[in-house]
Amino acid sequence: MKLRRRFALQSAVLVSGFLISYLAYLLLSAYAREFMSMTVIEPINVALLMGIGQFLLAFALAWAFGRFSARAIDPLAERIRDRAREEECMSGRVIR
Repeated sequence: MKLRRRFALQSAVLVSGFLISYLAYLLLSAYAREFMSMTVIEPINVALLMGIGQFLLAFALAWAFGRFSARAIDPLAERIRDRAREEECMSGRVIR
């Protein structure tokens, strides 16, 4: 139960973070055209940087998901797996 709760919480936080970022990008594109069209460097404007930032954010969140899973979720899953193997050994079943 703890494993499911931790996984759901982790997933909800990361997905909601991305969705909020994407929604902000969409709303700014629709309603703040002057801001999004501001030039940062000659051919590059704020909208382009924010669009590329969405890809970078997706990669960063995927990295964070893997890192947090390795630290917090994988040990719980391993304990559950070990406990299940011990119970199967006690019942006399053959485990491969």
